[in-house]
Amino acid sequence: MPSLAALTVAALVAGCGGGGGTGSSGADGNTLTLWTHNAGNAAEYAVVKRVVKDFNASQSRYKVKIQSFPQGSYNDSVVAAASARKLPCILDVDGPNVPNWAWGGYLAPLDLSKGKVAVSGQLPGTVGKYQDKNYAFGFYDVALTMYSRTSVLKKYHIRIPTLDRPWTKSEFMDALARLKASGKFTHPLDLGTGDPGEWWTYAYSPMLQSFGGDLIDRSTYKTAKGELNGAKAIAWGKWFRSLVTKNYTPQKSGKSPGDDFRNGKTAIQWDGSWSAEANTKKFGKDLAVLPPVDFGEGPKIGAASWQWGMSSTCSNKAGAQAYLNFSRQTKYFVDFAKATGTIPATKAAAARVKGYEPGGRFDFFLREARKLAVVRPVTPAYPYVSTVFAKAARDILAGADAKGALDRAVSQIDRNLSTSNYSTGS
Repeated sequence: MPSLAALTVAALVAGCGGGGGTGSSGADGNTLTLWTHNAGNAAEYAVVKRVVKDFNASQSRYKVKIQSFPQGSYNDSVVAAASARKLPCILDVDGPNVPNWAWGGYLAPLDLSKGKVAVSGQLPGTVGKYQDKNYAFGFYDVALTMYSRTSVLKKYHIRIPTLDRPWTKSEFMDALARLKASGKFTHPLDLGTGDPGEWWTYAYSPMLQSFGGDLIDRSTYKTAKGELNGAKAIAWGKWFRSLVTKNYTPQKSGKSPGDDFRNGKTAIQWDGSWSAEANTKKFGKDLAVLPPVDFGEGPKIGAASWQWGMSSTCSNKAGAQAYLNFSRQTKYFVDFAKATGTIPATKAAAARVKGYEPGGRFDFFLREARKLAVVRPVTPAYPYVSTVFAKAARDILAGADAKGALDRAVSQIDRNLSTSNYSTGS
């Protein structure tokens, strides 16, 4: 699964104070350092190395050298380097955290006009913006979806939803009730609640948004009041808890929800596009890839995965820009998507990735990303907001009163917003 968490949020917030400033340049003359979180991801790391090798061979003015980190230690390394003013010139960042890194002085705005791929042609979630400036871009995105089996749905007389006609809340709950009553599954639904990271916000805040709530008031980015604890948000919280009380989903999923689905223990899996290959390999044409439920305000999914940017302390910004623009070739968008099993960020790249071409078996995810994706709040406060929301969601699922848990979350978020001197979102 491509990382959605990637960052230890508390450390990131503690490391940001609104002034990354100057210091070590991230460049030694015309040799520029690039940092990536991909040390433990051989396939994606191989593409990073290929791009760097090609760039170095394409010209003689600049040379990029790579330093890779395991994902688990990457954030700590970035925070420590920022504090010491020793950031590299080029680095990757999890998309939702771009505003925080830009506000904190980690990133510099990018001029991507010289790349062969236009930013305007990318999926919206693959461009990291803050205050109307581009700070990062990604080669791919991911999409949330539900997986089931056509044979199972037909057996229990459950309508197979489509992107144009998703399940309503009542249809979804009726489907879960039928699957539960069959006695054939340990749980009719698995939400992947065993994941401890950013998954909680990425996976469950779109459900909140479909109910009509949100993580923050996006008109001002100054409060979460009314959005995260209004009537619609409370309705989401009560519904979320009901999935456990009705034994429709486990309070904490097992180590491998995907395996449970493929082994027949679960009838419906809430997961991401990254599981499509494994699920297709297991079920073939019987696999049913389903859109998210429309809980009243339309179906929603999250957006944004890993992206690339330039540090504000880089003394050779011309070289960093040259590398980043060089990397913006369709062939690299294709290579990254193939290596990660993700959604290519452009139509041109999608046409060259098997399954993502128009009418291909995974074209559904591309259409989802264009039609249903909602970027996580574009605010430097996002890492903190995410942490607080995830805690509230866990508490609710464990039995806490929905209104009380969400009121506490709003109080914490608003206190952070009022004391941290954040700029507003773009």
